[in-house]
Formats: sequence, C-alpha cells, structure tokens
Amino acid sequence: MSAPILVFDLDGTLADTAGDLVGTLNLLLARDGLAPLPTTAARSMAGAGARALIQRGFAASGAPLPPDRVDSLFHEFLAHYRTRIAEETRLFPGAAAALERFAGAGYLLAVCTNKPEDLSILLLERLGVADRFAAICGRETFPFSKPDPRALTGTIAKARGDQGRAVMIGDSKTDVDTAKSAGVPVVAVDFGYTETPVAAFEPDLVISHFDELWEAIATLAALHPSACT
Repeated sequence: MSAPILVFDLDGTLADTAGDLVGTLNLLLARDGLAPLPTTAARSMAGAGARALIQRGFAASGAPLPPDRVDSLFHEFLAHYRTRIAEETRLFPGAAAALERFAGAGYLLAVCTNKPEDLSILLLERLGVADRFAAICGRETFPFSKPDPRALTGTIAKARGDQGRAVMIGDSKTDVDTAKSAGVPVVAVDFGYTETPVAAFEPDLVISHFDELWEAIATLAALHPSACT
C-alpha cells in the first residue's frame, strides 16, 4: 500500500508570497507613472495568478488594461518576479515544522499549484524545503491546471501516492473545488489570499495555523477511515 500523501497549494497556503508578487506589480505600475499599491490592500489580488494580479492591480490604479497589454506585461512580470522571488516571501508560521513532522511520520508530501513549475521549484529551493516534496507540479506540468481535478490526481500520481489516501491543503475556492472534484478531502487555511472567507467554500476542515494541521488530519482520518492514514 502506498504511503498517505498531503498535497499543498503554494501561494497563500505554504508561503506568504504577497510581498514579492505585489512588489513586482508595483515595478510595472511605476513604469507607467502609477502609484504603488500597498501590500495589505493588494494582498487578496495575489491568489489568482500573475495575469489576474496585473489586471486587478492596474484597474485598481485607475488604468485598466486591454487584453494584449496584459499578455505583454505578464512576461515582463515573470522576468522581474524571478529576480526577487524570495526577498520578502516566507513560509507561513508552523509550515516548516508541519512538513518535518508529517515527513517523519511517513507521509508523502507534494505541491500542486498554478504558479509556473520552474518558479515554484525555485521558490521552494530558496525557502529551503524543496527536498521535502516528492513532486512539485505547476501550471504547465500537465495539459490542465486547477480547478481541473486532473492537476491534483496527476500530482498524486507523480509523487507515487495513493489518491485514496490523499488530502489537499489550500487557501482558495479553486483548491476546494479541485479537491472535491477529485474526491479528495480538503483542509483549508484561513490566512490565504481569498477575498471571501474560505469556510464559505465548504472545505472539510479549516485551520488558522499550521500547528493545527496534525490534529486536522487525524480528524479527517476518523471521518474517512480509508484516507489519510
């Protein structure tokens, strides 16, 4: 029997990336003569990907963009972001300890994100935890991405995990919908980047700190005896 597996979203779940994402957005805004957006105000924009962040950021600054400009700025955004990917980004409190505890208990760990795969690997390397994961899967790893459930099931397969013994951990409607469509239990963190409280998307459980994840997985194991253990 394969080991149980935990599959994590990245931005807003494992790592607080808003500072570097919004910082990169502000470089583009400044070049157009627009005022920077404070990270606190733009934080909720950071969870839907770079294109959406660019669109929302320029619109919030009173300068909405045509689609072709979004496409050109997207490539510039990624180039700038790569140079500062971990200047302000940190793992959320308790995340490193939780990864260590679950790995020590025999769990497989994986990442399923819509962030580009190469940037996801680079970021996790800079944060010192890339080697914890049996698979790090990003937007172009498969021909589909979240909320398509095949992004999650493909990540589980790539990590050589068992879909019947998997749990997804995320911060957004996209993560919850992906897990539900795949038939995988989902734990949501409430400190991520969604504008709507994540509990409204009806995950199996919600946690407010990674210190709570061990107990949450134990609770899910009791609710889903064939999973999580």
